[in-house]
Amino acid sequence: MSFGGALLRVEDLRVQFVTDDGVVHAVDGISYGVRQGKTLGIVGESGSGKTVASLTTMGLTRGRSTRVSGAIMFEGQDLLRASGEELRRIRGDQIAMIFQDPLSSLHPYYKVGWQLIEVMRAHRDISKAAAHDRAVELLELVGIPDPQRRVSQYPHEFSGGMRQRAMIAMALANEPKLLIADEPTTALDVTVQAQILALIKDLQQRLRMAVIIITHDLGVVAEIADEIAVMYAGRIVEHASTEEIFRAPQHPYTWGLLKSIPRLDIPRGEELIPIAGRPPSLINRPSGCHFHPRCPYAQPAHSRTDPRLEPVPDQPGHEVACLLAPAVRTRIWGDLQAGRAPAAARELAQTVPAGRGSERPPVVKEGGP
Repeated sequence: MSFGGALLRVEDLRVQFVTDDGVVHAVDGISYGVRQGKTLGIVGESGSGKTVASLTTMGLTRGRSTRVSGAIMFEGQDLLRASGEELRRIRGDQIAMIFQDPLSSLHPYYKVGWQLIEVMRAHRDISKAAAHDRAVELLELVGIPDPQRRVSQYPHEFSGGMRQRAMIAMALANEPKLLIADEPTTALDVTVQAQILALIKDLQQRLRMAVIIITHDLGVVAEIADEIAVMYAGRIVEHASTEEIFRAPQHPYTWGLLKSIPRLDIPRGEELIPIAGRPPSLINRPSGCHFHPRCPYAQPAHSRTDPRLEPVPDQPGHEVACLLAPAVRTRIWGDLQAGRAPAAARELAQTVPAGRGSERPPVVKEGGP
């Protein structure tokens, strides 16, 4: 997939953490891009590497026990090679992040308005009085009632939804070019979730920001994202437009994510189908296709063959890392859509040998990584 013209371009990013138990392969060679005014959704279970990739973009994973390689290009500058001072100038100004837990991200000892003012004065030549007025304006912009009073309150005096809105206000204080939203609707009820997502979408249109939204729920990004990258075990296993991901997903993991969320077009009493098993250890990763121990359609060869991310035939801009033949994937998804259980559709995976139909030969790895 081409990322030409992207505001942010991540190229073959690898992030490893050296621990006493071994090397954690948190991010394992991912590439993606996001353009101005567009939204990229990065989706996957906890531990898939979504947040680590974005924290690395912000320069927040640097340390003695961290190994990072690849490139993160932002407006022509490689952030991986930027100095600490250069990153401090960019972070919170040109690139901002809404962190996953607003209660722990907001300092409990300082008033919300003071924290907003600090963000602005760190990057702008602005008086305290002007910054205070701007803080009130920002709280009103994100839909917090009575902002004149709220600006002088502490985080514990805000509800969960209001703290999340305050975090959005803080991220938008300097009108960044790129906004990274890490699980912005976690622990919020569905009504507030919808409000937060609508707010991000509205502000993006006003400011022409690029947005990366990180979540484990495909339903969250269904309306807001232009493209979706599905991550598993530190890798992107599928990347396509949002329309293609929902219309014709190609990876068994993506199928599992889609079948495990509630829908209005299925009978009310029908049970959701969870993905079997647990996410793999990123220290001792499975051999071959990392998803094969949990995949209902895995063949014996899949434990030895490591698939590459490659184009889906006749679907421009759609890439998938799967050893099942394209025709077989299409038939299985059709059966799942018709209500057939994964176990019943498993026989389709045996109709074409693993790996056939790929334009490039897969990488074969014997044993563990």
